[in-house]
Amino acid sequence: MTTFAELTTIGVGGNIDHFMEPTTRASIIEEIEHADTHGIPVCVIGGGSNLLASDDDFHGLVLRDARRLITVPDEADPVENGDNTVHVTAEAGCNWDDLVEFCVERGLEGIEGLSGIPGNVGASVVQNIGAYGQEVATSVESVEVWDREDRKTKTLSNVEMQFGYRSSLLKTSMYKAPGVPNEEYYPSPRYIVLSVTFALTHTESGTVNYPQLAQALHVNLSDRIPIARLRDAVLDVRASKAMLEDATRYRLPVMVDEKRPDAVERAIRDQQRFVTRHDAPADVVDEHIQATVGENEDYNRHSCGSFFMNPIVDSTVAAALPDDSPKYPATLPDGSTGVKLSAAWLIDHAGFHKGYRVSPDARAALSDMHTLAITNRGGAACDDIVALASAIRDGVRKQFNVTLVPEPVMVNTRLS
Repeated sequence: MTTFAELTTIGVGGNIDHFMEPTTRASIIEEIEHADTHGIPVCVIGGGSNLLASDDDFHGLVLRDARRLITVPDEADPVENGDNTVHVTAEAGCNWDDLVEFCVERGLEGIEGLSGIPGNVGASVVQNIGAYGQEVATSVESVEVWDREDRKTKTLSNVEMQFGYRSSLLKTSMYKAPGVPNEEYYPSPRYIVLSVTFALTHTESGTVNYPQLAQALHVNLSDRIPIARLRDAVLDVRASKAMLEDATRYRLPVMVDEKRPDAVERAIRDQQRFVTRHDAPADVVDEHIQATVGENEDYNRHSCGSFFMNPIVDSTVAAALPDDSPKYPATLPDGSTGVKLSAAWLIDHAGFHKGYRVSPDARAALSDMHTLAITNRGGAACDDIVALASAIRDGVRKQFNVTLVPEPVMVNTRLS
């Protein structure tokens, strides 16, 4: 029987009653429609990087899209009027970083800053993934979905997707309020992604939009450099924070073929070559890493990625925080002007430092590299992760009067 522990990057979760991997668009729709008609819970999963599941059995359907096709419909069309826009369409089951690599290899700018983010194409637009000066929203032209309520396929434009910070129309359909599930659809959206069409730019270079990248590359902000070099720098910076997934997971039987085999082996070689510890450079070698499942000691990679979202608050709440706390202009859900805070700063300054555990023998801990990542240090249960996350949320709220909201989809569990 397949378990969530096998399917997720944090390696936690119980048995799944029905695990399906449809290989056609029609069969995806049929499986979801059958489950909805019979009142069976549906969890659509991609790379399992943004999901925390209970250790209890899941009495429902877990569906993972097995379609991986990437097409470039513009390839046969000549460039007109100097327009270098190139459209790329990827099926929802395509591994996200495989798509990024595909585009960078063809000189297509727009998503190179999102290199190394675990998951698949379908999940990228639900979450509106973002990093290093880019968001997926800026490159999405349209999203083909199955509407579970109207029971028909639809093509949603970029505007109709209602993208926001780590949000979209799809994600908001899962919640009544931030962090409060809408049981009608949860743990999957009303709209199930079938494919995404991106509008990218054919060019030899990309813009350095993030200070940390500029520093790593020894260039200035807004400099233009080859996009392949940008991608390499993003991967290096992510590795230095242990914010890349454990590539050895793709050798598990249930994960085989989820990512291009050549990309898997390349990632494993990179992972063998160095493991970053604390703030050491990304080329520090750790000979203890083994490239076989079960022998990888880099527990910092066994996480959901960033566990909490950066909170967006009104100016009154922001003004009460210390002067040195990071604050950025942002828009509140109601459209009014707000302030985005750094969840990492709040966590650290509330006393939860890198490596923090609720007890010395706890099997869950903050990453040694990054206070936003809660990690499975080996054999952790869902309750271990929840206990740590709850302690952090409560500590930040007590210290700063700001409530952090979890970023992962939480299946049959919640913070206590």
